[in-house]
Amino acid sequence: MSKGDIHTSRHGDGWANRAEGNERVSNTAPTKAEAQAAGREMAIDRGVEHVVHNQDGQISERNIYPGSRDPQRLKG
Repeated sequence: MSKGDIHTSRHGDGWANRAEGNERVSNTAPTKAEAQAAGREMAIDRGVEHVVHNQDGQISERNIYPGSRDPQRLKG
């Protein structure tokens, strides 16, 4: 993971997005879907990975933006 990747995770009674390396959350939302959409936009704008966590903190999904950065998509 590169510095600045966006993590969407449980935060209090809702969900939040935090850029890796930051202590404070960037934004919060009442539902996971809303937080995930905002996190996706942040990751696309910054060209970083978006990591989505379940309620228990386990990683449920990873998306790399732009897709050309994904090592699994590189020919070799």
